[in-house]
Amino acid sequence: MALDGCGLLCKYILIIFNIIFAVVGFAFLGLGLWLRFSDNTRAVFHVEELSSSAFVMGVTVLIALGAVMLFVVMFGDYGACNEKRCALQVFSALLAILAAVVVVVGVLANYKRDEVGSKLVEFYGTLYALYVHNQDPGIAVTLTFIHNTLHCCGATGVSIIELVKQTCPKPDGFLESIKMDSCPGIIADAFNSKAPMMMGIFVGTGVLLMTAMICALVLLNQLKNAHRERTVYYSNVY
Repeated sequence: MALDGCGLLCKYILIIFNIIFAVVGFAFLGLGLWLRFSDNTRAVFHVEELSSSAFVMGVTVLIALGAVMLFVVMFGDYGACNEKRCALQVFSALLAILAAVVVVVGVLANYKRDEVGSKLVEFYGTLYALYVHNQDPGIAVTLTFIHNTLHCCGATGVSIIELVKQTCPKPDGFLESIKMDSCPGIIADAFNSKAPMMMGIFVGTGVLLMTAMICALVLLNQLKNAHRERTVYYSNVY
């Protein structure tokens, strides 16, 4: 079916959006499954005292979020690439729900910043303890990402005694080669002081999802018009 310039632009925007969404979804799902089923972390999920810990909840959220993102991408790619109206309708509805959920989560996280910050510190503490005990390469990658993003080093930051210093970033200057900021304090302070920015990220993500939804609706509307025009044409001809 023929699309005009706006329809084609929306189609390609949706394809690019879904590719990015799929990559992020695979990353979340892969990391979550690794942490859930790795021999070095699987036991955590079978300890009753830890069944509601931040680590278990965090891993569950990663798996669920990755699966939902890939589920949404399935409809988005199929609808955009094959110009299927039914798939685009489902895709638009799912994006609207996701956008609303993301914004609500951002507002709640900002409102309960202290509680969320403590849960993040608890999640980091579990990762730290598991890596010290098992030296799991998947956890090492996760710790390296956290350390480099926040520019911190382990539970102490003291290079001589720090047990995970191989996952820490390169020090900036002589003083940091001796003592770098510890991660638990940085995580709590970063979330508390930057909670409004975090909420802005959530809201921005919601706006991005809404933009993709608008593109899907524009494409859907053009497909409906093209189908209607073709139906009128053939009815007049035959």
